[in-house]
Amino acid sequence: MAIDIKSLKEVEAMKAACQMAADTLLLVGEKLRVGMSTEDINTLVHEDTLKKGGRPAPLNYRGFPKSVCTSVNEVICHGIPDSRVLLDGDIVNLDVTIFLGGMHGDCNATYGVGTIDAESTRLIKVTHECLMKGIGVVRAGLPINVIGRAIETHAQANGFGVVRSYCGHGICDTFHTSLQIPHYFDPRSATTMLPGMTFTIEPMITAGTHEERHWDDGWTVVTADLKRTAQFEHTIVVTDTGAEILTLQPA
Repeated sequence: MAIDIKSLKEVEAMKAACQMAADTLLLVGEKLRVGMSTEDINTLVHEDTLKKGGRPAPLNYRGFPKSVCTSVNEVICHGIPDSRVLLDGDIVNLDVTIFLGGMHGDCNATYGVGTIDAESTRLIKVTHECLMKGIGVVRAGLPINVIGRAIETHAQANGFGVVRSYCGHGICDTFHTSLQIPHYFDPRSATTMLPGMTFTIEPMITAGTHEERHWDDGWTVVTADLKRTAQFEHTIVVTDTGAEILTLQPA
């Protein structure tokens, strides 16, 4: 657990990486349009990251071949950018992680492409609410599982599912530490939150079942019923009074 508790100096270094990731996510999100390919998105993220002096952390991480994850419609996570073209009515999650100054900054958001239907709009809205409710219960001295309880309660109250196989994670100079942050209530996840602990919260919320299937590319995960899913993510640090979001996008 010590690896997830950072000094003030280390948190400041993380802030720089996190702000760069948030800025890149915002920049690319604003450029999304019908007819753009997910490979176009990858190029934008890659070039913007290098221009700012960072490194796209997903590239070659455990063999991942691209600089960003692009997860469209039924894809829960780890979608690989390719020639797929975004269509009017699609939703797409962009997961940006940047390595800068020895630290990682990790964030993601789900966007509508063109004009999306009312249920997709509601799914995106509730998913973001789930993230913020999870962050809202972070308190030093409480167990990690209060986060998942808050997320799961809100998702289920709105008729949505919560993916269980993928979770938030500790992050610092290491992309993924051993610390795991479930997005549903798991009584076994009882690690006590302490000031200086850094991790992501990134709920994946589904319009149907929370169960998943895996493509044979070794990365792409989709909902078992092929219904849509959305995700939002922030990197946070636990403080004496709650949580500070390190990846808040620039105003």
